[in-house]
Amino acid sequence: MDRIDRKLLALLQKDAARTNAELAAEVGLSPSSCLRRIRRLNATGVIDRVVALLNPAKAGRSVKAIITVELERHGEQHVRRFLDLVAREPTVTQAYSVSGAMDALLMLRLKDMEELDALTERLFREESNVARYYTTFVIRTGKETTEIPV
Repeated sequence: MDRIDRKLLALLQKDAARTNAELAAEVGLSPSSCLRRIRRLNATGVIDRVVALLNPAKAGRSVKAIITVELERHGEQHVRRFLDLVAREPTVTQAYSVSGAMDALLMLRLKDMEELDALTERLFREESNVARYYTTFVIRTGKETTEIPV
């Protein structure tokens, strides 16, 4: 990956809806050369996927919650089973197995508290292997980005 690839990636992360001609002009390439580079970045997996990022409030998902989870039983199969369970929940936007005092961290986008209540009933019932969980609500966002430095 060279300087032009990195510049293209930075531009695409800010706005992937730009036309190929606009991108080519920004990086100083012909449109055909620019398109070849972008196709190569896609084919090699550097670009994982292109998506639309929604405004959570306008999409009716203004409540952001972070839940840390401590599992009753540890080990790869127990962690994997829990992560598979949360992966099926549409309100869970990110789920991680983490190191430290907790075993998992979940990021949620919710409509309201009723939706959170229903989710916790499904995820944290007795057979889910959850010993305890803690919910934190985001009051104000200082930074939230999907961009990866290149």
